[in-house]
Amino acid sequence: MELNSICVYCSAAANAPDWLKEEAAKFGAGIAARGWKLIYGGASVGVMGALADAVLAAGGSVLGVIPKALVGREVAHGGLTELRVVETMHERKTVMFQEAGAFVALPGGFGTMEELFEMITWKQLGIHNKPIVILNAKGFFDPLIAQFERGIADGLIRPDCRILYTVTDTAEKVFSVLSEAQVMWRTQGKWY
Repeated sequence: MELNSICVYCSAAANAPDWLKEEAAKFGAGIAARGWKLIYGGASVGVMGALADAVLAAGGSVLGVIPKALVGREVAHGGLTELRVVETMHERKTVMFQEAGAFVALPGGFGTMEELFEMITWKQLGIHNKPIVILNAKGFFDPLIAQFERGIADGLIRPDCRILYTVTDTAEKVFSVLSEAQVMWRTQGKWY
């Protein structure tokens, strides 16, 4: 299956650390270099802004999807290839899901984690078969991955559910995973 679009979950927090904005910018440049379309939350600030700006600066295409209520709060990006203003968060997530060929979570807050969990759960339930990559820059997601392992150890999560996602520590490794790990394209409709 050929990948041509990637949904990235990340933060619009204005006080996000510089190292994370820099990693997002490197990732954005890589997305554009591969000719992939970025699908993201539509903000012009924080990690979201750094990511979108890098894709655009490298000549790439960006679709931002933002609920009407967040247009001012997340400072909707006015320079995107396309900005879709939707009514609800549910509509935002639906559009992003439909447009994306893969999902990547950068370090972020509650929204980032909620979206990541939804995609992992949907993949487990067989709703989709798209790759999911957690970019664990500077060990940000270490406690979350440890929690997944605790769930496996306690019998609450099946060990074979580890196939639902992949964890990397740099943007460049995300690209390697998405181009080489064909096992991530699972049979849709199968419960894992």
